[in-house]
Amino acid sequence: MSKPKKVVLAYSGGLDTSIILKWLQKEYGCEVVTFTADLGQGEELEPARAKAKLMGIPDEHIFIEDLREEFVRDFVFPMFRANAVYEGVYLLGTSIARPLISKRLVEIARETGADAIAHGATGKGNDQVRFELAAYALEPEIKVIAPWREWDLSSRTKLIEWAEAHQVPVPKDKRGEAPFSVDANLLHTSSEGKVLEDPAEEAPEYVYQRTVSPEDAPDTPEIIEVSFRNGDACAINGKELSPATILTDLNEYGRKHGIGRIDLVEGRYVGMKSRGIYETPGGSILLVAHRGIESITLDRGAAHLKDQLMPQYAELIYNGYWFSPERDMLQAAIDVSQKHVNGTVKLKLYKGSVSVIGRWSEDSLYSEQHVTFEDDRGAYDQKDAAGFIRINALRLRLMAARDQRLSGLPETPDGDLPRFD
Repeated sequence: MSKPKKVVLAYSGGLDTSIILKWLQKEYGCEVVTFTADLGQGEELEPARAKAKLMGIPDEHIFIEDLREEFVRDFVFPMFRANAVYEGVYLLGTSIARPLISKRLVEIARETGADAIAHGATGKGNDQVRFELAAYALEPEIKVIAPWREWDLSSRTKLIEWAEAHQVPVPKDKRGEAPFSVDANLLHTSSEGKVLEDPAEEAPEYVYQRTVSPEDAPDTPEIIEVSFRNGDACAINGKELSPATILTDLNEYGRKHGIGRIDLVEGRYVGMKSRGIYETPGGSILLVAHRGIESITLDRGAAHLKDQLMPQYAELIYNGYWFSPERDMLQAAIDVSQKHVNGTVKLKLYKGSVSVIGRWSEDSLYSEQHVTFEDDRGAYDQKDAAGFIRINALRLRLMAARDQRLSGLPETPDGDLPRFD
């Protein structure tokens, strides 16, 4: 790869990306543009501007953007329409953030005339794949620089030594080994590494940052209502809210009641397994609520097909294929299914759990007249079930008759069952 002239760096303002910034300047002698995204990670981002300026980046090359509404509206909500869960439990909080960051990296590269982008993902993880697949899908000729795959700074000690040798400020709290690494956004936090690497050991309580321990949650349940329009949450307790505000408020409900903790050993796309502690308080509530409203508004066939498609959809997001034709195809099918997913779900939040206790919709398919144990006023003739069962049992009876014949057992005469003579 030829040396880039200008690079857009995904920049957090932390030590690692500050080292990368300086390394790009030293290694390639290129201009660097920094991009810092507010995805709801809960940190003050303006210090990133000051750090970038301290390292010689001019104001016009420093981009700090609040992307919370776009993140929830255009990425989180479409994913939740699919009820996407990876390997049974993971709500894809890190995975779904990467395509948006890559999208803006590419857009800023176009705006500033940069010919490359750079990220701080390591060569062992999934994020390098997600960042780069998204970038190439949007800009096929973009150059991507991944310093962790190029340099020989293979330990924390070497990183600190390099930083000090090149005048990169090293905060006192960064000089020791971090007990674990953290990624956060409005949907979740993920913690991995160090004290969490042995999957046989329970994670220390101090790892959890977004939720109180379920044991310490209130002893009284809390009841809330979440309303949906075309499959997307639109209101809490009757109050219309923006997508990011809905997720923010659901996060607070989940935090208070200890909802959304998972301890997962997952299969990474690059081949290894890793153990992570994830907290998705608002997302966990949202998933239960969405399935609750689908239970009365979605046809059985559509619902079951969605459940079959979901694992493939979730895997595409996990592996970094948000901007792929197959994800677009699945999304189109899923979005069609959400036309009538409108209504309200009543939820009980209590000590780490969220459960549906009521649901209603003007688009409901639920008919009390058909399912009642009382007089159904002729809505359903129970005698019809006999023919339905006999037709659906025919292939099973034919197989049973064949197996009796092959085993030497006498076949049972039956007027409407063909014999194997």
